[in-house]
This record gives sequence, C-alpha cells and structure tokens, in this order.
Amino acid sequence: MTEDQLLGPRAHGEPCGSAVLKAVAEDFQVDEVLDIPLSGEGEHLWLWVEKRNLNTEEAAKRIARTAGVPLKMISYAGLKDRQALTRQWFSLHLPGKADPDLAAAENDSLTVLKRTRHQRKLQRGAHSANGFRLRLTALQGDHAELDARLERIKAHGVPNYFGLQRFGYEGGNLHGAREFAARGELPVQRNLRSRLLSAGRSYLFNRVLAQRVADGDWAQAKVGDLLAFTDSRSFFPAGEAECSDPRLAILDLHPTGPLWGDGGSPAGAEIQALEDAVAANGGAIANWLAQAGMKHERRILRLPIHGLSWHYPGPDILQLEFVLPTGCFATAMVRELVSLAGQTDI
Repeated sequence: MTEDQLLGPRAHGEPCGSAVLKAVAEDFQVDEVLDIPLSGEGEHLWLWVEKRNLNTEEAAKRIARTAGVPLKMISYAGLKDRQALTRQWFSLHLPGKADPDLAAAENDSLTVLKRTRHQRKLQRGAHSANGFRLRLTALQGDHAELDARLERIKAHGVPNYFGLQRFGYEGGNLHGAREFAARGELPVQRNLRSRLLSAGRSYLFNRVLAQRVADGDWAQAKVGDLLAFTDSRSFFPAGEAECSDPRLAILDLHPTGPLWGDGGSPAGAEIQALEDAVAANGGAIANWLAQAGMKHERRILRLPIHGLSWHYPGPDILQLEFVLPTGCFATAMVRELVSLAGQTDI
C-alpha cells in the first residue's frame, strides 16, 4: 500500500523539497521525557539507557539476560525504533537483590548512562513526552521556503497521523488485521495480536483524519466534535460555545478522532456520521476491534510541535529540534516539510 493510502493528504501543501532522514543513527535522536521523581531506594532498579541501532525489546532482552532475571521483570515506558539513537528508561524488579553487574550488556549499541532505585516499576506510557533532534541530509529545497513552512507548522501544528511504521513493511500489519477481521478471529500469539489490533485501529483513525484534512477542518472544532487537551486522554463534547474556546487557537485544545472499540462513535451530529461511515468502509475491522474487547478512545487530530527550532549546519543539512506528546510520530511533521521517498517512518 502507498503512503497516501495509509496516511492521507498533507495539510500545508506539497513538500518544499526532498531529504534523507536516518542516513546514520545519530540523524534521528529521541529522548524520553519522564516527570517522575525517583526516590533512590526501593526494590526496582531504574536504568537510563542510550541505544544505537537497537530496538527497545532487544535491549530489554539483553538487560534481562545479563542481570540474570526473567524478561517479565523488565519494564519500559514505550517502544523506540531500531534505526536511531535513543535514550529511554528501563526498570528491573530486584526484590532483595543487589544491583547486578551490567557491564556485559554494554557495547557500542547499548550504554547505561544512569541508574537509581525506586519503590515502583516503570509503567507503560509513564513518560510525558519525547524530545527529538532530527538531522535531514542531502537536502534539496529553498531555505526561505523551508523556513516559511516551518513557521507555519510551528503556528498551526500538523495532522496527527499514525506513521507508516504502525502498519508494518508494505502495510503487512494492516493486511494481517484485515484477514483476521474477515474470519472473525484473533491471533493466538500475544505480540502479533497486539500489533494487528493496533494497525487496524490506527488505519481507521487515519482515514477519519484524512477526510477531515481533505475537508479543511482537521484543526477546527465543529459542533458534535469531541475535544481533548494535548496531554489528556479524557474528552468532552463541543457545542457552539466550545467551538469558540480560545485554547483552540493556541494549540492547547483539539478536535479528536476515534480509536475504535466497543460501541459506536460517541461524537455528535455530522462528526458521528463521518466516523461511522469510515468504520463501515473499513470492512470488518471496526466490529473485530469491538469483539476483541477494545475500549473506544480518542486521539487528537492536530499535533502541536512544541519547542520547534531549526538551523542549517550546512547548505544541504537541516537540523530540527522539538518535543511531541507520547504516541505521536515525528515524521508526521517532517512529511509536511519535505519528501522522504523510500524512508521508513518512526
């Protein structure tokens, strides 16, 4: 499947040029932002780990093996891509045990930067945001045009599409989701089940967002919308008054789209009709997600780009720095700037 079939139309116009992302791992750097004060004592050992060309699950397995503990004793807040330089937290449950020697786990692809104790394990989704430093190389494009587009992105945000990585190589995860949904079955293997359910859910969300972008109202609140703040999972209905809330203009409050699950769309008026139509056009996926016990949730349609700054280290290099909420894709922003033909999303 093509990028446009899995994501949708761009909101800010055609790309201003082309570039390469992740020519080397250092071109894509990610730091978890964790706002949890660590006590320094307890039966959980927390590790601040730098990884290069190593995904989160592989790192967890290496740490568990070196520490001599079962993999289920290792926790992390979120998954980070392999082809990148990332820094994230892990925790090890070590009741009554001393800190293990992890030197054998360290090499050029994994380094333990910090370690401390805490009373509780690290929960999935516990981090508040991710900080990015991206380096676009082989850049072709007019700097003035790029600057103008970046100013527009900074002021208005971008569509909050789920990235290509969510759907697997050539959309393989989505193909798998459709096949299982058509049979009304779920994969037995837990990891595969989670991956396919996520792909199906993300696809329906992207289709709703794509339609809102095409209609030109992806960043506008309409009566019947369900609104949410950037860092909140709760939402509330929009009436006439809510559609004029000044927090919409400052990118603090946003319309949302469906993360499909049990029950129909809780949106109102024409928004519900749009979301139900997308679900109906998605084949058996919506019913399959509901039958799997997924809970209907919401995701903001507009992605604000916090702290966006940029400079040109060379005539054909653009460096970007910004912070995104958890679960959001950095290349949703880059896609609105330049074309990354042949690149894998993150």
